[in-house]
Amino acid sequence: MIDSKDKIDNAKDKITGELKEKVGRATGDEELELKRKIQSAKPDLKDKVHEIKEGAAGKTNDIIDKKKANKEDK
Repeated sequence: MIDSKDKIDNAKDKITGELKEKVGRATGDEELELKRKIQSAKPDLKDKVHEIKEGAAGKTNDIIDKKKANKEDK
C-alpha cells in the first residue's frame, strides 16, 4: 500500500503538472506543456512500480513459504 507521503507527493505532482499545462497553453510554451505531461505521468508510474513491487514481494513470500512447508513435510 502506498503511504500518505507518497499520496501527497503524487497529488502535488498532478496539480503542478496541470498548472504547468495551463501556463504552457496560455503562453504557447510547448516545452512547458511537455514538462507537464511528464510530471503528470509520474504519479501513475510510481503507482504501477509500487504495485509491481508488492506483487513480486507477495510471490516471493509464497515461494519461500512453499519451500518451508516442503522441508517440514520431509
